[in-house]
Amino acid sequence: MSTAAHAVALPDQLSTPILDSESHYLLLSISSHGGYAYVSMATLAASGDFRAAEAAREMAWEQLHSGPWHSVLPVWRDAYSMACLYVAKFHYRNGEFKDALRVLDMGFIMGGMLLRKDLVSAIQIISAKARENDVQTHGFEKSEHKLVREAEFQKSEVFRFLPAKSLSSKIVVKRSALSLETFLREHFLCGCPVILSDYMTHWPARTKWNDMDYLIKVAGDRTVPVEVGKNYLCRDWKQELITFSQFLERIQSNSSSDVPTYLAQHPLFDQINELRNDICIPDYCFVGGGELRSVNAWFGPAGTVTPLHRDPHHNILAQVVGKKYIRLYPASLSGELHPYSETMLCNSSQVDLDNIDEREFSNACDLEFMDCILEEGEMMYIPPKWWHYVRSLTTSFSVSFWWSEQGS
Repeated sequence: MSTAAHAVALPDQLSTPILDSESHYLLLSISSHGGYAYVSMATLAASGDFRAAEAAREMAWEQLHSGPWHSVLPVWRDAYSMACLYVAKFHYRNGEFKDALRVLDMGFIMGGMLLRKDLVSAIQIISAKARENDVQTHGFEKSEHKLVREAEFQKSEVFRFLPAKSLSSKIVVKRSALSLETFLREHFLCGCPVILSDYMTHWPARTKWNDMDYLIKVAGDRTVPVEVGKNYLCRDWKQELITFSQFLERIQSNSSSDVPTYLAQHPLFDQINELRNDICIPDYCFVGGGELRSVNAWFGPAGTVTPLHRDPHHNILAQVVGKKYIRLYPASLSGELHPYSETMLCNSSQVDLDNIDEREFSNACDLEFMDCILEEGEMMYIPPKWWHYVRSLTTSFSVSFWWSEQGS
């Protein structure tokens, strides 16, 4: 059968049912907040004016940067999504699929939730076509360009970078072939961390994500948000928008003296469906009768640190590529770990495990903890509100699954 017979059949127009039904009410809301010029441009964009669509997108972009992110009115995030969809429609009609994806990625990252389903649907349709074009043009073969090689990790060297007393106390228990009933009884209900050692063997991601060429082909041109700096508690920390290929280049060139670039807590799998198809939601995430809250990517070079913090949901962290050191403190020690008083940082500890100020936090060094090296192919269950510190020991690609209990 010819390649053409497998071509993805595309409709003449991108379907945007939510935009079509909600645009009138959204424009009224934007008008009520003084966005008359935007409404004028968006109305022209809806009738087929490409320059007006670009102008509307620029106006919304300016509003997104008019002050601190938390002070931006949600209506302007939805306005940005709307303008991105209009611009993407023009690129789509012209067969400019990569340009359309670039715009839709920006709408996904920076836009609001009102039109999220339209954005995701459009991304899936266009990325399938763009990928087909790439395969027809360049072909696709498995490569030997590995993201992580065994020689990258030397355990004897690791201790120089880990917090004091690491791997000398209580090690997180490791379980194999753990049934849902046992997980519920011995870990979920009593809030006890556990490493699940053999669940991910069937994931395509286990081999595909260690292949640089595969990652570039399915995601190279896509725009992603990254963090630049030691960690989000440091003054020099910032965020950037770069392509996935640029991100991979930074990882490959990273040295101990470089400022790390980290793709952290991003819903990458809603954005890039090809990567979503490489993983599976663990059955353990449905224990408790709750619902899945988020599936996020954590991808960065060796030395990347997420400082001591806690999360409100049940969490399974799946280590797909590379290795991580993880230290855990129970929720009962929250007072001794001195959470920040600021609302935006109240889930983070003032105790810097990499450099503990013993005069200010004299008891922190003596607190009991459990820790481990989470190996490639393993998952860890972290109960709600348990404090955890995470350090990448190699280049690392992980997935976190957050879920809530029934009624929470």
